[in-house]
Amino acid sequence: MSKWLPVLLLACAGVGAHAAPASDSASSDELGRFMSQRGFVSQIQNAGHQVADKTSQLLTTAMGLIGVPYRRGGTSEDTGFDCSGFVRAIYQKTAGLTLPRRSDEQAAATATIKKQDLKPGDLVFFNTMRRAFSHVGIYVGEGKFIHAPRTGASVRVESMESKYWATRFNGARRVETQDSNAVAAMAPQS
Repeated sequence: MSKWLPVLLLACAGVGAHAAPASDSASSDELGRFMSQRGFVSQIQNAGHQVADKTSQLLTTAMGLIGVPYRRGGTSEDTGFDCSGFVRAIYQKTAGLTLPRRSDEQAAATATIKKQDLKPGDLVFFNTMRRAFSHVGIYVGEGKFIHAPRTGASVRVESMESKYWATRFNGARRVETQDSNAVAAMAPQS
């Protein structure tokens, strides 16, 4: 079965996208029936919807906190947030994940991705205190991120392309959740 999983996943990605050549139509139909009988198509579709729903919920929750004041060491909307407290609270509330407390620890506990691979909900890190990963925010898309910036400010959305943030960009990370790995979890262990 494990040798067929890549074929099944590729077939799912292309289901309905184009017609199979006439010579392959019988094998394509057989593969489609097999996938349908095993429930693979619906599992993959459900996993995609779950990931999209979690991301939407994460961003909606984060945007709902715009205006909450910055507070060093802060971890709640009632008293204020610092950058890592904000990220930690959002992931705890929406995904049920408890990330480490400090931004450098959050960077170490998440998967490194390339800047061009950023998706909404990913973490973006900056060097703001002459040390790597000293500031963190949540990527919202279109080159923007939401964060708790500094004393005297409040949670807000800013452009990563502004001169200040662009020169301090330190890396991007992805928080691996059960939902984001749902398709991988269906793969048989070899």
